[in-house]
Amino acid sequence: MMRKQKGGWILPLIPVVLVLGAMMMPQGCANTTTPPTGGPKDTIPPRIVGVSPLPGTINVPTHGTKIKFTFDEYVVVKSPEAIFLSPPLEKKPKYKISGKSVIVSFESDLDTNTTYTLDITGAIGDNNEGNMYEGYTVVFSTGEQIDSMCLTGTVQDCNTLMPVKGATVLLYKDHSDSAVFLHRPVAAAKTDDWGYFSIRNIQDTTYRVYAIRDANNDNIYQAESETVAFLDSLFTPTMVYNDTLYELKKFDMKDTAACLARKSELELNLFREMPSKQFIVKKERVGMRSAYLTFMAPGANIHSMKIKGLPGDKLISQFNPEKDSLELWVNDQRKRLPDTLFLMVNYDKTDTAGIMKPTDELVKLALDKKARADAMKSSSRDIHHEDTIAVFTSTAEPATVEQYGYVFEFKFPLIEEAWDSLSLRVVNPRQQESAGKFTVTRDSTNLRRFTVMPTEPFQSGYEYFLKVPYRKFRDINGFYNDSTEVKVTLPTDEKLSSLSLELSGVNNKYIVELLNEKRDKVIRSFIIENDKTLLFPYLQKGAYCIRITEDLNRNNLVDTGNLLEKRQPEKVKFLRIGDSFLIEVPEKAEIVQQLNLEELFR
Repeated sequence: MMRKQKGGWILPLIPVVLVLGAMMMPQGCANTTTPPTGGPKDTIPPRIVGVSPLPGTINVPTHGTKIKFTFDEYVVVKSPEAIFLSPPLEKKPKYKISGKSVIVSFESDLDTNTTYTLDITGAIGDNNEGNMYEGYTVVFSTGEQIDSMCLTGTVQDCNTLMPVKGATVLLYKDHSDSAVFLHRPVAAAKTDDWGYFSIRNIQDTTYRVYAIRDANNDNIYQAESETVAFLDSLFTPTMVYNDTLYELKKFDMKDTAACLARKSELELNLFREMPSKQFIVKKERVGMRSAYLTFMAPGANIHSMKIKGLPGDKLISQFNPEKDSLELWVNDQRKRLPDTLFLMVNYDKTDTAGIMKPTDELVKLALDKKARADAMKSSSRDIHHEDTIAVFTSTAEPATVEQYGYVFEFKFPLIEEAWDSLSLRVVNPRQQESAGKFTVTRDSTNLRRFTVMPTEPFQSGYEYFLKVPYRKFRDINGFYNDSTEVKVTLPTDEKLSSLSLELSGVNNKYIVELLNEKRDKVIRSFIIENDKTLLFPYLQKGAYCIRITEDLNRNNLVDTGNLLEKRQPEKVKFLRIGDSFLIEVPEKAEIVQQLNLEELFR
């Protein structure tokens, strides 16, 4: 008691001493031309100093419950959507700030005899510098006990295998196929920056496991607008929660080593389902002689089409590879067609009862504003050169020309073509010129695209000139082409490298692709059906990925999955070297990499 009394006398004297000390300072100290800096920048995130009710509290009331988090400084809620309750209620949690506390409340009653977790990871930062609080999860129960099991996993994109941040992982004790469409889960969690999730304090029972990109935050799967992932089999957790589990700790998302060290029990691949209903969702007349239709689902099946007032052979059409988009052209050289065309389409359409059957539909194709403006051009001042010729593009990329050749793509379908009029000149390093032979192939998925490929292999140091003469091609507008010459040479930079991929165990059809480091651009692509060595030449120094897709239905496409049919998307794997999907390519290197696909996809 005496020591407390003594301290009580000392504390009130401290401000007086500070004031007297300031008065005794030399006046010159205050007469400075340097403004005060305010001290070093605050980089320390807030800390929790109190939670009420305490973690692990049981018999929490189901009505009017509030969870109070008190911090060591004033805070703000940066991301309200990151305040996440599991199992989720119909409405999201609400919050308010009182002093240094964040108080979370619920608009609807909690369920009885239920263990809840409330996660505020990624939601809160300090009031001044916005330093984000690492995260915290509080558990409580409206019953007599706290559930003790937990599970971990990773959610990734099915095509790139990149982690998906912010996906919602859902657990259901209802094992029926319709559960994820109809009601909220019995437990849920959000994935972090690494696509990682942990769901703690759940019952020791068997679950169906799903993940969705929950666009409207209702914790229910909306097939028309959201992506989904599912576990093939039922899952029973085996891990018991405790505070020392490394996987359940909160980490700084910038700490790569710590985040990657977490073990993942489950791996879920998000995909977008093909819609179950089929109908025309969009139509547009983009030019006097061109239009397109977009269908709700891939695999559209058209029985007949006809434009009113035009012979049937005047209509040219082309589906995209997925058959969910149809381009249309009118092969009629009249100066002006009607502003509105009426297209009668008979196709397999889903009716109001959900049954798909052949249906006649009249589609009105009116010129859009741009197309109407183009059609109204009359004076020579309005009409440009490209308005009077058969427009096409011609490309030949030096680094890939030996695989893809010269690619020509016309803006409109051709009604006259003379590929034998093209000429190929080959100039060797001694400047000796010779005529080269070539083949021409029309693209199977695009009737306006053609590939010209020399019959002899491209050689380093040689120059190749492909000339297209004037007025040898005519499009549906009646216009002829301009002449052009495309020159290409193979890269000669001595710093470039190559990668040889020796593939074995090829027992199915595979799509093999070389991607850039971000996995968002395909540099080269091959389709293989047997063991072979693939060469990826002319690589600049950098990081690359090799993606392999198992094309089981042999359609040269990467097919998506179907939830109700319990069909996963076609398997995608990446070549892994050590712990990385990246292949580091130095300068002037000839890299040889072996890969057994049977083992990779086992």
